[in-house]
Amino acid sequence: MVSDLDSLFTALGLREENFAVGALSRAVAAELASYAPAKNRRRTATNKASVIFVDRTLDLAGAVGHHGDNLAEKILSVLPKLPGHKTDVMVNMVELTALQTTDETCSFIAPGCLAQPNDPAAKALWESFMNLKQKEAVMEARRHLVEAASRENLPIKMSMGRVTPEQLSSYIQLFRNNLKALENHCGLLQLVLATVQTLKHPQTSKWDNFLAFERLLLQTIGESEMPSVLNQLLPMIKSYNKRTKDDYACEDFLVLLIYIYSVVGEIKCGKELDTAEEEVKKALVKAICDEPEPSPLLQKII
Repeated sequence: MVSDLDSLFTALGLREENFAVGALSRAVAAELASYAPAKNRRRTATNKASVIFVDRTLDLAGAVGHHGDNLAEKILSVLPKLPGHKTDVMVNMVELTALQTTDETCSFIAPGCLAQPNDPAAKALWESFMNLKQKEAVMEARRHLVEAASRENLPIKMSMGRVTPEQLSSYIQLFRNNLKALENHCGLLQLVLATVQTLKHPQTSKWDNFLAFERLLLQTIGESEMPSVLNQLLPMIKSYNKRTKDDYACEDFLVLLIYIYSVVGEIKCGKELDTAEEEVKKALVKAICDEPEPSPLLQKII
């Protein structure tokens, strides 16, 4: 890395002054400062520049963390990806048909999606999903659905209080036998169906568990050293035959470990840390080896 940076600065004719934010950045900046070819270059270079090296480990925390109470993020994380797309999901549309099936992966009906550029109500609802807390966003979904049903003179009964997936499903059923209403509000219905399917998805409760555990980890990291955090994680790593549906799988622990090491900052090395890390490695390797059918991610890691 230092050699490549020196080559770049040579091509630009730079005599740089280095600044660093983060442990890795300091190591790179120090190595560059003492690098013999770089010293020679700085003697002859004519252009001055200040170079700031910034560690980006917190970017990993952003990618693997379960942040806040945002319905849009849950929908994008829980529902399967729309083929050929990275930022849209498949919405199961069976509820809007007369087809009765218990197969959640039913492929007879073309999937819906989140992108509804030609539907103002759907666009407004999606913005609510991104900007409001989950409880408020779900209430917005109900409000939009009730207004759409009222405009189509559908026999809808508005109820107050907590919004449930079952309630939203019952409202959606009103549109099923009215093709004109279905056509007029298809975009909105796809977003509400995405909400229902996300709220019912078993991964959603695991999401909430992740969020709670990440908050606990942040508190623990602030009060304790890294070995105690790893020791707290160790009993939770269980092999396949000892896990319940509420326990974390191997992939979940990989995500948690990435999150921990991203937010903890600089780690003090020592025998205690080495021992704690070794125990976590052993438990994780055993859990991975005991998987009867490793996921594609685990197979790739192996």
